[in-house]
Formats: sequence, C-alpha cells, structure tokens
Amino acid sequence: MISHIGVEFADRYNTALVCQRWLFLACHPRLWLRVDRAVKSLTESGVFPSIEEAVSAARPGDTILIGAGGFHFASNIQINKPLCLIGGGDDPDDTTLVCSRGSDSALEFLSTCKLANLTVKAELGCCLLHRSGRLIIEDCNLQCESNPLDYLSYAIITTAGGHESLPSSIAKKNVDSVSVSQTRIKGGAKAVLTSGTLALQRVRVIYARTSILFWFDVVHQL
Repeated sequence: MISHIGVEFADRYNTALVCQRWLFLACHPRLWLRVDRAVKSLTESGVFPSIEEAVSAARPGDTILIGAGGFHFASNIQINKPLCLIGGGDDPDDTTLVCSRGSDSALEFLSTCKLANLTVKAELGCCLLHRSGRLIIEDCNLQCESNPLDYLSYAIITTAGGHESLPSSIAKKNVDSVSVSQTRIKGGAKAVLTSGTLALQRVRVIYARTSILFWFDVVHQL
C-alpha cells in the first residue's frame, strides 16, 4: 500500500511545515539521512558519501538531505520506495546533481517521491526518468547541457501510464503522475517527453529577468 500513498505519506519534509513544534521534532539531525561528500566511510550513523548509498539505506517515507556545495554525481539511480530528496542549500543552485554523459538519467523513479531545492544536470540523456508513482518536483532547476545532439536530451521523461486500454474507472485510480512547480528548465529537445495515457496539462510560465519558471502537471488523459 505504501507505493499508493502520494504526497500525503508522512515524510519529514511535509511534517516540518505544520508548526514550530513539529519543525523542531522533524528536523532533528538524527531523524534525517544526510549526504555529505566529505564523508569517506560510514562511520557516522545516517550520513552517507553518495546519494546512491543514502537511497539504498533509506526506508519508505525517509527524507534525504543532500549537502550543499560542490557536485554530487548521480547516474541511473533507481528509487523504488517513497522518499523525499531535498537540497541543503539556501536555493537550488547550492546543491547540484550531475549525471554522467550518455547515462539514461540522473534519477529513475519507480515509486512516489518528492524533490525540492535541487539542481539536476544531464547531457545526452534526461535529468529525471519517471516510470511509475507520483513524482513531485518543487523549486528545482533541471538543466540539459548544450550538445550538438540536443534532440536526445529531455529534462523529464515519463514512461508511466502506457496502458491505453484501461477503463476510465481504473484510470482514475491510477496514481502515476508528475507535478512540477516553481522550477527552472533549460536546454534539451523539450521539457517533458510523455508516453501512453499521460499528457501535459495545466501549464503556467513566469518569465523572470534571469530565468523562466514552470508549473505544470503530467497526468492521465481520459
């Protein structure tokens, strides 16, 4: 049942937003998994040198705080349990995930997950590959690096919802979706490549002086 729980699952990121008391309890360092590139071994409980190791050790509903500064390498990391990944900096530019050239994606989602306050960069691939579950992206930067083969790059690819023949009553219960808010998207052939019954809807764009911010949903088209 956990995989069917959307943003409502009790991740500590959402819990911390309720009130000051919950903020104190939810943000206690012992309750968060942290990624710190300076860590060379797993000597401190809950602190990992890489995102891949933190994801592997995490339990459903955990929040992973990714340390600010420098670059975190992320290539084809599969996430198959509900998690929340947030950047530890003041803004998304402070925490950057870099996908190696030619990898399919930086992160691959097979379950409900949330990303916040992160920059993800990819070249000749996609930043985020969504296969199933509800993916929520808030206040992030998704950047496809410049390349003569830009037409092979996408910020988000979703392969979820490929069953066109599903009855509408079943489709309504399907939780596969992508929700993007206050996120910068740069480069690539297009922001989102969809398949199956998923379609881009409710698009809003704000043109700021230095960037373009996107809000949109990718949901089932009935």
